[in-house]
Amino acid sequence: MKTFLLWAMSPLWVLATFFAQPDQPETTLQTGNKILVFSATRGFRHASIPDGIKAIGMIAAKNNWKMVASEDSSVFNSENLKQFSAIVLLNTTGNVFGSKEEAALQQYVKDGGGIVGVHAAADCEYDWPWYNQLIGGYFESHPATQSATLVVKERHPATAHLGSSWIHKDEWYNYKSVSPSIKVLLELDEKSYEGGKMGASHPIAWYQEFDGGRLFYTGLGHTSETYQDEKFLMHVTEGIRWAMKKK
Repeated sequence: MKTFLLWAMSPLWVLATFFAQPDQPETTLQTGNKILVFSATRGFRHASIPDGIKAIGMIAAKNNWKMVASEDSSVFNSENLKQFSAIVLLNTTGNVFGSKEEAALQQYVKDGGGIVGVHAAADCEYDWPWYNQLIGGYFESHPATQSATLVVKERHPATAHLGSSWIHKDEWYNYKSVSPSIKVLLELDEKSYEGGKMGASHPIAWYQEFDGGRLFYTGLGHTSETYQDEKFLMHVTEGIRWAMKKK
């Protein structure tokens, strides 16, 4: 499978492709400056995935991080994951991990790794209870893409730039099996759009310390346009930074 490496060449950034053996990870970087973006799908595939990879690559370049993007689940082995300080699950769907990959991801989190879930990361691994606890909730349904008002519930690096509320257009998930342990950052005002099913408390972005590691999740990120929205990009940037324990 192809894997992509991004690096900064100030002020430009360059995208190159290379073939890497997962059991022979690069050793030239210090942990803390490298992120893995994983976007494999076994269910619905979002057309915005390339836009998301490009946007996160630009975020990485701006912050002097390196980024590896892959859809090969075999990169999830314990030795390979040691090089990453955060893993971004970008619109993953379905059962994308086998038992060995599940064990490696679980060990990565136990060892203090950071996980960032974007949008359909909640539409993934329904048969793995630990994953549900990690991400904090599962996708249940969604109405048509539309604008809605998001209410800021907590001041956090990922919401500090948003004021008290934010009007944004996206695909708004209803969730099930929501963990009581999550700390909600943004809630949807269901009066501001049609199709909400969670009532007065409808989380759409949250974080938690979990099983030794950190989890940041945002339900935004369905549309290609979202990956050009400066407020969303700052939201994701600070979520990644927090998961990397740089905040």
